[in-house]
Amino acid sequence: MIDPRAVIDPGARIGENVTVGPFSVIGPGVELGDGCWVGPHAVIQGPARIGRDNRIFQFASIGEIPQDKKFHGENSSLEIGDGNVFREFVTVNRGTADGGGVTRIGDGNWVMAYCHIAHDCLIANHTVFSNNASLAGHVEVDDYAILGGFSLVHQFSRIGRHAFLAFGSHVDRDVPPFVMAAGQRATPRGVNTEGLRRHGFSRESIQAVKRAYKILYRSGLRLEQARESLMDQADGAPEVEAFAAFIAGTSRGIIR
Repeated sequence: MIDPRAVIDPGARIGENVTVGPFSVIGPGVELGDGCWVGPHAVIQGPARIGRDNRIFQFASIGEIPQDKKFHGENSSLEIGDGNVFREFVTVNRGTADGGGVTRIGDGNWVMAYCHIAHDCLIANHTVFSNNASLAGHVEVDDYAILGGFSLVHQFSRIGRHAFLAFGSHVDRDVPPFVMAAGQRATPRGVNTEGLRRHGFSRESIQAVKRAYKILYRSGLRLEQARESLMDQADGAPEVEAFAAFIAGTSRGIIR
């Protein structure tokens, strides 16, 4: 199942039932888990640990050194979980010493063609990156977030769980969980109601998210005041708690 025209370094570790297409290159320090599929002309460089059942399509570049002028060959790595899809021409870079040394991607993510995930990014699980979405370094993307095509995220920003970035959004602040954002520069455009329904959120939970959104964005309160108000209403409402916790953890500020 490994094409004889592929180039695999003796230092790479390949699991069982792995397919590697012609002219692909797998470098030293790469661990490729069971059931992975690598198309033709893909390049995977290490150190990189890639889990089970991942699909890496043609011309993708996974685990290459970071695009950071401060990088001078320090030890860094890439960690990828299980069941991810990386489509054509996707680029994923390893971490840097200044950023903790690792770029990490969880399970079940869908990364479409021409997307870029830069050094030291932390991607959780079941996210969707539409074509040409790009992350600068040190970005965090939480579970089930969706990035629309050609969306751009500034370094050190965070995208909360179940957030939705519309086509062409330019994000330079943190996007709280459950929020839809759009524009250049991105601003809040409501609650990702349809996404929450599709993932089984109850009517009561969605209403709680909407109330939290109104406190945060329509009450006229300052950010700290809004967080305190959210905390007062968070008892028994985990979605509201998520809003408050996200605000408390922001360093760049949130989109407003």
